[in-house]
Amino acid sequence: MTPTVLLGKTAPPALAAVELPARVGNRHGLVAGATGTGKTVSLMTLAEGFSRIGVPVFMADVKGDVAGVAMPGSPDERLQSRLAVLGITDHAPEASPAILWDLFGEAGHPIRATVSEVGPILLARMLELNDTQAGVLDIAFRLADDEGLLLLDLEDLRAVLGYLAEQRKSVSTKYGLVSAPSIAAIQRALLRLESDGGQKFFGEPALDIADLMRTTPDGRGVIGVLAADSLILKPRLYSTFLLWLLSELFERLPEVGDIDRPKLVFIFDEAHLLFDDAAPALRQRVEQVVRLIRSKGVGVYFCSQFPDDVPPEILGQLGNRIQHALRAFTPRDQKAVRVAAETFVPNPAIDVQAALTQLAIGEALVSVLSSSGVPAPVERVMIAPPRCRMGPITPAERHQLRATSAVGAKYDQALDRDSAAEMLARRAEAPIAATAPAADPARPAQRASNRQGLLETMAKQAARTVGSQLGRQIVRGLLGSLLGGRGR
Repeated sequence: MTPTVLLGKTAPPALAAVELPARVGNRHGLVAGATGTGKTVSLMTLAEGFSRIGVPVFMADVKGDVAGVAMPGSPDERLQSRLAVLGITDHAPEASPAILWDLFGEAGHPIRATVSEVGPILLARMLELNDTQAGVLDIAFRLADDEGLLLLDLEDLRAVLGYLAEQRKSVSTKYGLVSAPSIAAIQRALLRLESDGGQKFFGEPALDIADLMRTTPDGRGVIGVLAADSLILKPRLYSTFLLWLLSELFERLPEVGDIDRPKLVFIFDEAHLLFDDAAPALRQRVEQVVRLIRSKGVGVYFCSQFPDDVPPEILGQLGNRIQHALRAFTPRDQKAVRVAAETFVPNPAIDVQAALTQLAIGEALVSVLSSSGVPAPVERVMIAPPRCRMGPITPAERHQLRATSAVGAKYDQALDRDSAAEMLARRAEAPIAATAPAADPARPAQRASNRQGLLETMAKQAARTVGSQLGRQIVRGLLGSLLGGRGR
């Protein structure tokens, strides 16, 4: 029997269950609606449902209340009333297995990536560079490739930019024009990124994608919750990080074809931030990733206020829809109502356009794919409440979750490997050492000691060189490889 996720039930007296078949969970989806209409509860119901059937979930906690999935709910009067109306009798408070993450390492385990993994395309977007500056950044990455300089953190990138400035004339001859103002602009952008806390994202140990796809011994999917209440104030950093993570999943996961349930569900809240001010080429690649990643067993669910926050070419790929109420107060709102109504499979019993403005909190128009992949007619649904807490967790509870997490020992302590900054520092010191006074010939013991130290230094340098040769072709991430280098 194909497992399903209960989304809710139709209004009394029918009380027909509306369920999402797990086998079409990787056909992507959309949760939309005006502020305060119940989108967050729908996301929690969706995540909890997938977790119960063994599907890991990764989702952003934009308002600070999604972390409640890690705690059992409270059977208060309002919840009991809702369950009675829906006729649900097997609802018991229950926590979902969860891991808390945070780019800044404060409200969860730190998520890190190396500069080389993020690559010049996404990093240029994160730094808000223009085309000329982005081209110079691309050259900096190419120079690091060719000279075996490992780019792990922002200190490495800053060191390479300094080296690029010193060698600007020779680099311009080989790779293309590099101007001092462009290098300075990139360096200033790096300072802004650091002031926003972005430097904590770059470094090691880098995130292992397998840690987002954990299951418990009893077969439940672990929900990864990204603390984003502070991160959302830096929209470029937020959207670029999630875009990088999506591309990493696509690049690293194997093809799986049709499976009975997704390998991972990825929920992208405040989805409009991904597409605001995005270049046409970037939008095209996002569309390509969304279209192809389902064959890797990953379902992507966008959440935003309006359906048209998502470009039409991507909206058309979202087979499962949960649409909460829209408020038609402005021409923009009225257009959004029409667009939303047109995206559903018609149901003769429902005036979709009228219903969109009349839905109560916790109600939604829902259309999901059947197990055979055919879109079902839209239904007016009362969303089933989750079993977890519908609200934030306390600092003490957050601390306890982190202390008992299976990944804390792996990620909580940062590493600082020998990389570009250290390599370039040694190069700068080499000429100074070469001009140092010769040793006193009357002290052969010291000369012998110096020779031994020199041999040790050469041996270590050789070992580092071998290591850098092995890592010379730096991984860019999917979008970097798809888009290719800019004009060099």
